[in-house]
Amino acid sequence: MKKVIVCFLSVMLVFLAGTSMVLAQEDVDTYASCKYCGMKRAMFSHSRMLLTYDDGTELGTCSIHCLAVDLALNIDKAPKAIQVGDYNTKSLTGAETAAWVIGGSKPGVMTKRAKWAFEKQADAAAFIKANGGTAATFDEAMKATYEDMYSDTKMIRAKRNKMKAHKKM
Repeated sequence: MKKVIVCFLSVMLVFLAGTSMVLAQEDVDTYASCKYCGMKRAMFSHSRMLLTYDDGTELGTCSIHCLAVDLALNIDKAPKAIQVGDYNTKSLTGAETAAWVIGGSKPGVMTKRAKWAFEKQADAAAFIKANGGTAATFDEAMKATYEDMYSDTKMIRAKRNKMKAHKKM
């Protein structure tokens, strides 16, 4: 009887873990691609953002860069909740409570200077030890995003022009 109960509990735990992973990625199904750059959010689960405004509207982006674009364009709307994909687990966590890392050797998404979020401070510290970068808060990551916006936009535009020219050949 104990073996049956243990087996049943094990199966239930596996089922619940699988269900939570599916629910954790539900925003990717709802917002499959980024409104601003068109990138597939499933490919960028580690950097994706989910924004809910106080009027109930939502937006899913691929990165903090595209989130910043939307926040700037919707200056009269107040963010109610901002979530970000944890770099390691890819599950959404609160952007304002996450431990952020700015910079480091890993290439960023839509930016030259990467901005990564971690649910756990220890994971951010381990990332910095392995890849460099600087520990930051969400506000510091947003400030860095806006500081980088001009050069990042130029970089993105140049990459897209190069891709278009390559396709014409």
